[in-house]
Amino acid sequence: MPHRGFTTGLAAAAGLAMTLTLPTAPASAASQAQPSSPDAAAARAADQAVASGLGALNRGPAEAFRRVGLIAGGGGLYYGAYERTYQGLRVVGGDAVVVADGAGNVRDTSAAETSPISVGTQAVLEAAKAVGTARAQLPTVDSVSTPEKVVLAGANPKLAYEVVVSGRTATAPSKLHVFVDAATGAILDKRDDVKTFASGRKAKPQPDAVNAAGTGNSYYVGNVSVDTTQSGSTYSMRDPGRQGISCGREGGSVYSGPDNSWGNGSGTDLETGCVDVLFSVQTEWKMLKDWLGRDGINGTGRGYPASVGLSDVNAYWDGSSTHFGHSQDNRRQATSMDVVAHEFGHGVFQFTPGGAGSGNENGGLNESTGDIFGAMTEAYANNAKDQPDYEVGEGVNLVGNGPIRYMYDPSKAGDPNCYSSSIPSTEVHAAAGPQNHWFYLLAEGSSPTNGQPKSPTCNNSSVTGIGVQKAAKIFYNGLLKKTSSWNHRAARKATLQAAIDLYPGSCAEFNATKAAWNAISVPAVSGEPTSCTPRR
Repeated sequence: MPHRGFTTGLAAAAGLAMTLTLPTAPASAASQAQPSSPDAAAARAADQAVASGLGALNRGPAEAFRRVGLIAGGGGLYYGAYERTYQGLRVVGGDAVVVADGAGNVRDTSAAETSPISVGTQAVLEAAKAVGTARAQLPTVDSVSTPEKVVLAGANPKLAYEVVVSGRTATAPSKLHVFVDAATGAILDKRDDVKTFASGRKAKPQPDAVNAAGTGNSYYVGNVSVDTTQSGSTYSMRDPGRQGISCGREGGSVYSGPDNSWGNGSGTDLETGCVDVLFSVQTEWKMLKDWLGRDGINGTGRGYPASVGLSDVNAYWDGSSTHFGHSQDNRRQATSMDVVAHEFGHGVFQFTPGGAGSGNENGGLNESTGDIFGAMTEAYANNAKDQPDYEVGEGVNLVGNGPIRYMYDPSKAGDPNCYSSSIPSTEVHAAAGPQNHWFYLLAEGSSPTNGQPKSPTCNNSSVTGIGVQKAAKIFYNGLLKKTSSWNHRAARKATLQAAIDLYPGSCAEFNATKAAWNAISVPAVSGEPTSCTPRR
């Protein structure tokens, strides 16, 4: 019978880590009498559930779990993320999430499946040969990491070397994780940290720094205020309150100067591009807090740097920073609000349980997550010069064909509207279509009356939307149950439960969530909630 294992991208939360190999001892009477904060109670309950192998959390005798994150979601719930080790080696692939409430009750568990792990831990292949194999996967190589011996989980777990190769493919930057069989030297899997905006189709401030609200002359949203840093008589485009957020020239330093006025409003000016980037990510950060209760991009108060002036007709997230290029006609930087929020949305996906994952279906959900965060940020900003919509990159007009994706009707860009068995083999940007379509139907419905476009359904049904803010909460709280093998069926199950947890006094949200999944042909999943009964 399959058991579950996992790793996540939540390294930033490593301070919460603890390894569990035996069930937790019962609390003493004295400790039971001590008051406990909701997050501590939830963490303790989640740890005990993992230690006892509750639900899907069973493990082999040579395995242990380690908590790598605890995220507060909606409805008073907390989501604990765990990774697995095997004989001390990190297990890559499959992850576990335990949902608990602030009273210390375990509410749910989810995990990615892996066959039982029973592998030797002595490598036959020399590490240097694994490096050579990994290096050959990119035509241009800038650096190669020291090989790490890991267990690659899945249908047939194997001992492997993980080697990270940084460089470029033929068309884009790359930070490629290559998994080389430690016995045979064969490539078992490859996962790229770089997530581009479009397919191929055509630091902390110094101690004396203070917050200085700058004036930005942006290209996309006009004159705006951006949070910058003042140190002595110098100002910089570094956010003083949002750790890690800054903007500068590609390959250069953060923009700085003697005054706190930035950009000239031109599409070709890189400093102007940074105005758009800073304003957009600062707006997204506020949206994450106000709508979702999330603390920053990684969930623990941290963001990541951005740069403009990339020579590509694209933009990308590389696992720890964002990079923005320009339109094909070179008249605009690819720094509109939906593009910026999309790239940092990849960061949110990476820093929720399950990490960035791998495979085209997971990758499509990752790309869709970026698009959804773009739409959510536009809706939160409600800017008159860049009005909220569900078209992706319309302002940038990246290759001269208008938006690159249409969430209300993905087929307008040649992408699938509906889920099918072909999605796992569909290019990731195209595979974003079904979930984008689902989110639009949930937020706006199939026949909106607020000026948004009509949206076709795959089953010819009519769907009534619940509004973008409610849709955002349901989507995000579903995402907090993500595993490294995340797919559309798992997302359906997770968001249906999220609708119940977030709106226990109403069935409208649950019914709309279910109707929207049905409308894009994602079938029902074993164990999903089938109905909603309002609490009285």
